[in-house]
Amino acid sequence: MKFDPTCRYTKNHEWVRAEGAEALIGITDYAQEQLSDIVYVDLPEVGDSFEAGEVFSTVESVKAASDVYMPIGGEIIASNDALEDTPEMVNKDPFGEAWLVRIAIADPSELDELLDVNAYKALAEES
Repeated sequence: MKFDPTCRYTKNHEWVRAEGAEALIGITDYAQEQLSDIVYVDLPEVGDSFEAGEVFSTVESVKAASDVYMPIGGEIIASNDALEDTPEMVNKDPFGEAWLVRIAIADPSELDELLDVNAYKALAEES
């Protein structure tokens, strides 16, 4: 299982990588392993806003569909349109090319409420 030390994590297996006033968001390597072969990713529109904890995406695999929750609040400034044609990228590179959305961060202090890489590793290993 892969982990990215530059990310913060949720207990629902989403990651967020802050880059100044913006952040990339995706699902973790653990999440994509549990889902197995991903066949569809539903992404929000640019301009949509979400609060922390709200469902913003659905990822479907051959096994199940899973809601994806916003780790921190913000406005969508980009969706990874490449996933429309190649959703399987999430299985190959969940922390890289397969990010789901880029947001303008509403409240940077919400990052402090998320798990760091060591806390997330412990959670994933217990699951």
